[in-house]
Amino acid sequence: MPTITETTGKLIREARKAAGLTQKELGEKMGVSESTVNKYEAGKQNLSIETVERIAKALGAELEIYFKK
Repeated sequence: MPTITETTGKLIREARKAAGLTQKELGEKMGVSESTVNKYEAGKQNLSIETVERIAKALGAELEIYFKK
């Protein structure tokens, strides 16, 4: 079973690709390096909600969080 960071990374990767951006381009929009974006997408970086919100904004998306039972 994937970890929450891996699942979040996969969602980030899918959203980035849907937006037609490379990791480098997303990093530039966020003010971080391409390698940092790679870590986010690989699930190797714990992300704060604030960072996830910054990613969403850089992708032109809205962040929604909900709990599913």
